[in-house]
Amino acid sequence: MTLFGAKVYAATAKIPKGKVATYGQIARLAGSARAARAVGQLMARNKNPNAVPCHRVVGSTGALTGYAFDGVSMKRKKLIDEGVSFKGPRVDLMISGWKH
Repeated sequence: MTLFGAKVYAATAKIPKGKVATYGQIARLAGSARAARAVGQLMARNKNPNAVPCHRVVGSTGALTGYAFDGVSMKRKKLIDEGVSFKGPRVDLMISGWKH
């Protein structure tokens, strides 16, 4: 794994239950602000969702994007079960966005 990948997974592991971070936010925390798509690719290849809660990473508008573990509907269910707030189909980032 690359150093960037390790930083992405470490940052994602810190997102608390009930909160989400955006792909861009994780990219910035990992030291490469313009690498949001690379973060998405790393989330798709995540082998340990218990240690790296990739379901807590969402698009910049709060939109739910792909989830390698049973699709977007499962991602939504997991977030709801954790208490994440939604406005329609999107996460309400004002309420559930992670302020690290």
